[in-house]
Amino acid sequence: MGRSYDALNRGRGLRGVARGRERDLAAGGDPEDLVVNCGPRRLQCVRRTPGDQSGQRSPSQSEIPSRAERRRGASRSPASTCQYCSLPTRGVPVLAVRCASRPSRVCGPQVAMLSRTPSLSRLRRILGASSLLTKGCDAAAEEAGAGFHPWDIIMQLGLALVLGVALCLGCGQSSLWAPERPFLVLWNVPSAHCEDRFGVRLPLKALGITANRGQRFQGQNITIFYKNRLGLYPYFGPRGTGHHGGIPQLVPLGRHLAQAAFQIRHSLGPGFAGLAVLDWEEWSPLWAGNWGRRRVYRAASRAWARQVFPHLDHREQLHEARAGFEQAARTLMEDTLQLGQALQPHGLWGFYRYPACGNGWHSMASNYTGRCHAATLARNTRLHWLWAASSALFPSIYLPPRLPPAHHQAFVRHRLEEAFRVAHAGHLHPLPVLAYARLTHRRSGRFLSQDDLVQTMGVSVALGATGVVLWGDLSFSSSEEECWRLHDYLVGTLGPYVINVTRAAMACSHQRCHGRGRCARRDPGQLEAFLHLRPDGIPGDWEPFSCHCYRGWAGPTCQKPGLALRRQHKARSHLLLTNHSSCPCCHLPSP
Repeated sequence: MGRSYDALNRGRGLRGVARGRERDLAAGGDPEDLVVNCGPRRLQCVRRTPGDQSGQRSPSQSEIPSRAERRRGASRSPASTCQYCSLPTRGVPVLAVRCASRPSRVCGPQVAMLSRTPSLSRLRRILGASSLLTKGCDAAAEEAGAGFHPWDIIMQLGLALVLGVALCLGCGQSSLWAPERPFLVLWNVPSAHCEDRFGVRLPLKALGITANRGQRFQGQNITIFYKNRLGLYPYFGPRGTGHHGGIPQLVPLGRHLAQAAFQIRHSLGPGFAGLAVLDWEEWSPLWAGNWGRRRVYRAASRAWARQVFPHLDHREQLHEARAGFEQAARTLMEDTLQLGQALQPHGLWGFYRYPACGNGWHSMASNYTGRCHAATLARNTRLHWLWAASSALFPSIYLPPRLPPAHHQAFVRHRLEEAFRVAHAGHLHPLPVLAYARLTHRRSGRFLSQDDLVQTMGVSVALGATGVVLWGDLSFSSSEEECWRLHDYLVGTLGPYVINVTRAAMACSHQRCHGRGRCARRDPGQLEAFLHLRPDGIPGDWEPFSCHCYRGWAGPTCQKPGLALRRQHKARSHLLLTNHSSCPCCHLPSP
């Protein structure tokens, strides 16, 4: 994807907290007006009435919080003044929830989830989560009075309770992205300097492009974790120097997860609901994928096997080297994803450039089809565990420098089709696919033309992708001249096309899919079918498109609730009618 940006990340810890509070206030809610009342039989999230400093519930207020209230209020931000049963709200970001009538309904499911999830089970053992969570829940069950002050437990829980709270509040919640907008265009370019230093304002919002606040490279809508920005990622430098052991087998997993948890908490604000992209490109988690410049990881793994298994013959050592590398790589990637999702459950977590396709350009114009390489497809099938652990896919559709324009669509189409194929692995509903695209051609630095945009962004929306991420580096804001060059490209070429395809995707969604799904080509090979508005602004012909329904909807036009949504509504009705004493902040079905 590119190099990391160390300078942009200095001081992100304090800025992340400030951005989170600004987002809370911008969303229309004041943390000062939301309190949590704890009584002997239930916990209530309520609004403070004007002039009321006690936080007691007024008769007109609902005992059940809306999702927006939970997201903006006490259950999400430790910086607010909300009170968790008289517990301190500053310091360790934990939440103590007590339901005196049925304490097991509060803590039991979360402990069970931690226990039965294989990778989180390993994390739980490393961090001591199981015994501490159980101890905290047992203490809550034994408490019979109105107060709950287990100070000694609070000081011990740390990351263990952060994971438990994240699972309690976020598990099963739908993404904030897909349901409202059928196609997203996100800005992942560090262009803040254009306005800050040179006074050149880029009108991204007016053009329908989603960016971080202040057009920062990392923020509340999208954040990239490069290899040196998340945990202890092992790799070999250009001169052969090993970092963090060089290979996954030598990484201390406990230290890696602890450091990654610290960096996630300091990089992402409370309630983060954007894209969390891990950019780990140095090696493949499968032995067969480490060829060319990556052969150094095979050699290092064989040396590791000779040291660890000196009594085995050469063939057996090679087997141990391969098995050890693949198992350690899987554990490292899987556990890191699950840690991120536990700490920030509303974010979309995944690895950049996965899945791969292997359809690169090798100067074979006569027989180029754009199809993915058979060996790459087989490796992607073996990576079922990675797709199951991800909450989004981020394939790359960067156009190869010498690929003839006639082959652009085939190149992009087959990369996206492979992403759609693996998106179903381990999930009842397919993962969102957001393709990474460049603003310029590699090597030449030329901006993508309108034809290039049609064959990248246009193909993506026509095939049913959730969105496209536009990536660029610091060179775009390196001078006033470069900023004006970027501005002119935005206003003259990129912006009008973004407005066209996003409005066309919205129109097709509402006209064909009841606004409950996105349109996609019935036949992916129908190369002339695009979601475009005509020059007069009138929608085009949607007949070549069918509906890919959002989570919870089904039918040819997404006209009826799906099985999961019907079960959810049934469970919600049963809860409201029969279980008035349960804790509302943890046990309402996901909206």
